[in-house]
Amino acid sequence: MIAMPEIPAGSNVVGVGIDSIEVLRIKESIDKHGDHFLNKIFTAEEQAYCGDKAEPAPFYATRFAAKEAMAKAFRTGMGKDFGWLDSEIIHGTAGEPFVQLSGQGGELLKSIGATKALVSLTHLETVASAVVILITR
Repeated sequence: MIAMPEIPAGSNVVGVGIDSIEVLRIKESIDKHGDHFLNKIFTAEEQAYCGDKAEPAPFYATRFAAKEAMAKAFRTGMGKDFGWLDSEIIHGTAGEPFVQLSGQGGELLKSIGATKALVSLTHLETVASAVVILITR
């Protein structure tokens, strides 16, 4: 097995994660499982934001990708240490995305020596992607 690369001393980058998902997969999950799927994966605020869009699936898909990218940046994957509702995408006054972490997510961030999670989201008609960078200040 190949060891994970070490982050260079003095660097302020603590973790990086990226994820892409087909928008259709998210749309089909919403159509098939409805509120059960939405409540398991997305916070009430995320659901309100996405549900207000004419076509919500791409917006849900970017948030899904962001949560997966967070889990990759933490090097935990999705599970008991970091779950679907431990991160939430919120927006600043100019519409820019930010990651807001739950208590457990915030503790995990501190435990790896990071102080902030940066996120970038994008979607096309068929694919949504997110990049997360965990940094120290």
